[in-house]
Amino acid sequence: MLFQPAIIALLLAAGLGVLMLALATPFALQVIRHWDIHSGSEYQLLLERRTYLFSTLATFVLVAQLAALLLFVFTADRLAAMFVGAMCAVGTLNVNPWGFPALILQMLAFFLAAAWLAINHVDSAARDYPLVRIKYALLILLLPFLVASFWLQFNFFSELKANVITSCCGSMFSSEATTIVSDLSGLPPQPALWLFYGALSAAIALALGHALRRGRSSGALLALFSAVAFVAAMSGVLSFLSLYIYEHPHHHCPFCILKPEYDYRGYALYLPLFIATAAGLGAGAIQPFAHRPSLRHIAPRVTGRLAALAATGFLLFAAIATWFILASNLILIEH
Repeated sequence: MLFQPAIIALLLAAGLGVLMLALATPFALQVIRHWDIHSGSEYQLLLERRTYLFSTLATFVLVAQLAALLLFVFTADRLAAMFVGAMCAVGTLNVNPWGFPALILQMLAFFLAAAWLAINHVDSAARDYPLVRIKYALLILLLPFLVASFWLQFNFFSELKANVITSCCGSMFSSEATTIVSDLSGLPPQPALWLFYGALSAAIALALGHALRRGRSSGALLALFSAVAFVAAMSGVLSFLSLYIYEHPHHHCPFCILKPEYDYRGYALYLPLFIATAAGLGAGAIQPFAHRPSLRHIAPRVTGRLAALAATGFLLFAAIATWFILASNLILIEH
């Protein structure tokens, strides 16, 4: 399995990310200890020149992490045809114990990478690089996540065996299963609808307010409600939205909607949702540093743009979800 092109690309991206951040760690420690923008020493000038290189490498690594999540899910879905019992990515991820932990950590790396990229963008736009120590400290903290992600992915892909009989999504998301996702799948439609649209409406309203005020409202609140809206949105997909898409009262899988027989509708849903959540978290990550003198004009502008992107993404997700519901002939019956 390791010689599949997509798997090679994923492992290379994860491995190079770990290698680059590991090589950057000694330099990051030097920056944290010795950075002084007001110094004209030769050592400070050397640090400043090297920050351009290492920041560019880090940006490349973390942008690759953003793309890796999409490729990981796509690869898991394509590999499902190789396993008996698998209908979609769920079957592939259930082949061994490493699949779902690898996916969850890849999602976490996606959002952490987005937050770091937002901080790096603001810092690079300022004349005195006020966040350089913070962003390099965050790079050091990100390294263990990337190491764990690479380790989980390597174990997952290396232990994929085509002769394994795996479980399909029907067993995982059924009411008889005893997992968190099965509990979410079994949420009554009415409360799930209220939670779904209530959380999305709150996130959109906060994001629009933040954008209109040009980043001068609470970024922490926006980040919090973006995270809540993401959880509510995924809960809604599991509990009721998937039923409308499949037009089947017992099919709750959030992965089958990525397949061609459902016109790849899942990508239309998940892309704006993940982008909106990442933008909201990025705005929240920048907000604590907006009081810095050199960031007083830059931070509000950037967080305002991120808030506008978050509002657009959540609104687009809600609109697409509503369209799928209205276009379906399925009538939900209370459990």
